[in-house]
Amino acid sequence: MGLMDYLKTQFLEIIQWQDDSRDTISYRHPDTQKEIKRGAKLIVRESQVAQFVYLGQFGDTFGPGEWSLTTDNIPILSTLKGWKYGFESPFKADVYFVNTRLFTGNKWGTANPIMLRDADFGVVRVRAYGTYDFHVVDPKLFLKEVAGTDDHFRLDEFADTMRSRLVSVFSEAVATAKVPVLDVASRYQELGEALRPIINPAVTSKYGLEIPSFIVENVSVPPEVEQAIDKRSSMAAVGNLNDYVKFQMAQGMAEGGGGGMATSAAQLGAGVAMGQQIAQAFAPGQTPLPASGPTSAPPPPVTPGTTASGTGGFPDLMSPADAAKALGVNESDVLTALADGSLKGKKIGAAWRITKTALDEFLKS
Repeated sequence: MGLMDYLKTQFLEIIQWQDDSRDTISYRHPDTQKEIKRGAKLIVRESQVAQFVYLGQFGDTFGPGEWSLTTDNIPILSTLKGWKYGFESPFKADVYFVNTRLFTGNKWGTANPIMLRDADFGVVRVRAYGTYDFHVVDPKLFLKEVAGTDDHFRLDEFADTMRSRLVSVFSEAVATAKVPVLDVASRYQELGEALRPIINPAVTSKYGLEIPSFIVENVSVPPEVEQAIDKRSSMAAVGNLNDYVKFQMAQGMAEGGGGGMATSAAQLGAGVAMGQQIAQAFAPGQTPLPASGPTSAPPPPVTPGTTASGTGGFPDLMSPADAAKALGVNESDVLTALADGSLKGKKIGAAWRITKTALDEFLKS
């Protein structure tokens, strides 16, 4: 082997990385034992960034293109190495190639429940998982905080490294956004879009990454919270509780049979009262009605235009039943007296009305 052949094996003349994989994020050029000579060619392909590291310090960063390594192109490295008269002698440095393309469909999830403070349910334990896309935007920060000195940093290593970190960022973002648990558990797509502007600044400043897409696929809460959510959904579906109880009682009257109209009417009245009490109990700002036993029957309706009489407690205008009660006889006797004219009354439609004066005259006759 001649001197020139020996020198060629000792100096790097072309530095490049031909990525034939789909899961490599960063890659260190393997010829660490060779020196880089002046004028060496650096080839950086699309979706790549080349980062020089000299004695543990970051040097120059090169984007896509073909570069000739001279003093003008590597000013940071020239300063680090202390070349007083320019870049003339060969040198050793680590060259890391970072893949800046978009990595899609990466999974994230909470290994343990995270604690959230919710306005409706207080402190709630929540589990969540989903997918996200990312790409590297700051190679130096990414190499420093994530990849480190790994000479071949792959996607599976990245997933293991970032899973807990992303969950931490997700927890902080949800807490900052103050999204109610009811919305967290039902509006996944909107939640991901709402959290992304909060997650991205943290991920970029800490790890040199950007997340163009953050998707929440599922959020699960403890069974007791699920039951509370189901109850609220049922309440919303029922709507007006008073109308709902009336409807249920009407169905019972149509299907029940037996008991007669009086029983059905009593059931309907009780159902309506119950519906009113439930509606008041769930109305915002209302104090629930106190529980009580069987309620007494409501007073009979007063016919418009009548007033309570001070004598005997009977109204001035009475029905045949009222007159029968005042006379101490059967209602049929009163109807017979009305029919033969011995008792004066006024028939309105099918109903008789008797004045107290007419009843007094009947008793005197």
